[in-house]
This record gives sequence, C-alpha cells and structure tokens, in this order.
Amino acid sequence: MFYKDERLALFIDGANLFSAAKSLGFDIDYKRLRQEFMRRGKLLRAFYYTALLENDEYSPIRPLVDWLNYNGFHMVTKPAKEYTDSQGRRKIKGNMDIELAVNAMELAPHVDHIVLFSGDGDFRPLVESLQRQGVRVSVVSTIRSASPMIADELRRQADNFIELNDLKDVIGRPQRELSPELEGPEPEER
Repeated sequence: MFYKDERLALFIDGANLFSAAKSLGFDIDYKRLRQEFMRRGKLLRAFYYTALLENDEYSPIRPLVDWLNYNGFHMVTKPAKEYTDSQGRRKIKGNMDIELAVNAMELAPHVDHIVLFSGDGDFRPLVESLQRQGVRVSVVSTIRSASPMIADELRRQADNFIELNDLKDVIGRPQRELSPELEGPEPEER
C-alpha cells in the first residue's frame, strides 16, 4: 500500500532485478518504472546498483548505466572483479549489498517508505533495521519464476511484497518479435 503524500526512495539491485525480470520473460522499462513510483508517492530518490567490468572495451550494461544516470537515477557502481574458478571458467564478482545497505540507512531519516528491488535474503537485517526506524519497506521480486527469486525470510520481513510479474504491464518494455534463432529449439516431434 502506498500513500500519495509519503516520501519514497527506490533501491534497485540491478543484477537481481534483471535476473528476476528475465526469469519472467520481460525487460524493465526504467522510465516507466520511475513514473509509476512517482505516481504512487513523492519519489525523492531512485538508486540503481551495479558492478561494471572496467577493462572491457564494450560492456553491454554501459548504455543502460549512462541512460539511467541522465534520466533521474542515482547510479552506484564499482568495478567488478574477474577471476577464473577451479574448473577454469571465467567468473565475475561484483556484490553491491554493502553500498545499498549504507545508502538506505543514511536516507532512512528522510523517507517514509523504501521500495527494495531485490530478492536477496542478505537484506533481511537491513529491512528489519529500517522498520525499527519507522520506515515502511516494500520488496519487489518474484515467486512466480521456475524457482522463486526471493528469499522467504526477506518476503516475510517486508511490510509489503510486490510480485514483479504483477508490474509487468506497468513497468515492462513492450515485447518485440523474437527472431527464430533467439526463440530456442523447436519442440521435438513425437
């Protein structure tokens, strides 16, 4: 539940929201997302957290980061760390949990309601602390994907759980026709 006069802040765990939306088969339209929450209350800040590979000449997330930065989002980034796992596979690590938690705690005295776009159970103590400070916390994630993208303890701690799939028509990008090679394999004939 949202109240028109309440001061809102959005905290978007970029990688987590991307994965949740992808698991539901849609892309987020960040302009529509921001407009939706401006409609729901007095949006003071919209933070977006992501790690970036600094050494890549072209990062697929760079255009999104630049667009968000120029369109009302406060970008919080840091260099991702690249490593090779024990099987020789290239892995990327870029956890933004601490940055998100610190910013949320700093902003808590100035807002009435925080909307956290993440299903990461590590955020449960943050939500609990924000609530002790009198801040209502809504969590946006999904339980409708093949495997739920939200930790049960986070969903239970939040004042309000918003199913991401229920926002699909409001904040989703209009679907484009997929080319056959992107649709996946044809079903086997029997």
